[in-house]
Amino acid sequence: MDRSFRERWEQLDWDDLTLRINGKTAADVEQALQRDTLTLDDFMALLSPAARHYIEPMAQKAQRLTRQRFGHAVGFYVPLYLSNLCANDCTYCGFSMSNRIKRKTLDEAEIISECETIRQIGFDSLLLVTGEHQTKVGMDYFRRYLPVIRPYFSSLMMEVQPLGTEEYRELKTLGLDGVMVYQETYHEATYELHHLKGKKQDFHWRLATPERLGQAGVDKIGLGALIGLSSSWRTDCYMLAEHLLYMQQHYWQSRYSISFPRLRPCAGGIEPASLMGDAELVQLICAFRLLAPTVELSLSTRESPYFRDHVVPLAINNVSAGSKTQPGGYADSKTELEQFSPNDNRSAAQVAHALVQAGLQPVWKDWDGYLGR
Repeated sequence: MDRSFRERWEQLDWDDLTLRINGKTAADVEQALQRDTLTLDDFMALLSPAARHYIEPMAQKAQRLTRQRFGHAVGFYVPLYLSNLCANDCTYCGFSMSNRIKRKTLDEAEIISECETIRQIGFDSLLLVTGEHQTKVGMDYFRRYLPVIRPYFSSLMMEVQPLGTEEYRELKTLGLDGVMVYQETYHEATYELHHLKGKKQDFHWRLATPERLGQAGVDKIGLGALIGLSSSWRTDCYMLAEHLLYMQQHYWQSRYSISFPRLRPCAGGIEPASLMGDAELVQLICAFRLLAPTVELSLSTRESPYFRDHVVPLAINNVSAGSKTQPGGYADSKTELEQFSPNDNRSAAQVAHALVQAGLQPVWKDWDGYLGR
């Protein structure tokens, strides 16, 4: 048994995986579609260019599995950006320290105003987001403000800088339910190319973050890769699947979610190294549903209204809506502070209406604290 995912990652040769994925045939895809339980080799076939002609049967099977496991429910969450301060310099992010944007960190009064506005919209599941700044928006900041935020919401998640196991354990006592941490890319040389300054340069510290979350007993762990950052989104997403299955095997007490962020425009942004069309994103989402029928699949406002309305009914069971990607964006919108430009700018009510029209049930609140975890 591997002692860490890093050991498994070191066994995976990027170029070999890329060749194997691209070498899959129609027969491999058809074989994978016949299986009730997929192997990673089957998943590789469903990721391959050969599966491009099998998206329809993949989508039909993915939809059946999604209904069996999740019914018609689609969970709603919203990100609250607490700060755009960042001590990292990353080529693809609007918060990078080298970008000349106005910086802001919300204080207690501003946080309360944001929470009250978000609750009035209807959200009861919140994702806290910050730039990665250890001193000004680190543990002291979280210790101070998580107890302020927690009473407003029944579910509280975070997407912040990677922390240590004991820090995650402490945040759990303050009401933390889940953490989203995306590796960005599993190709180390590409990772180094895009992370120029700051603690985020440490590829392996970030790679081990989900394991620290599992060791801390965090209830939900979100994984993902930034699609388009590396030269092969297929290989990155195969590695993501390896990571997911490793975590499920070793930290089975936690729940897992997978997100599918594609590079979006931002201040000082870059052009994608590999392009993924809409059909290929549908292929990827369906492949993950067939591989992991019980895992939460999430789609953010990075995608267009048309795409989300047509793809959510297939295999997605968690969405953001009405997202503002700048600190203070709900109570007092300031677009110059954005991390990236959302593609779906509809209100949460409009997104919910579209889901109802598709026969789905928007779920704003998925549990009560008295039920425990």
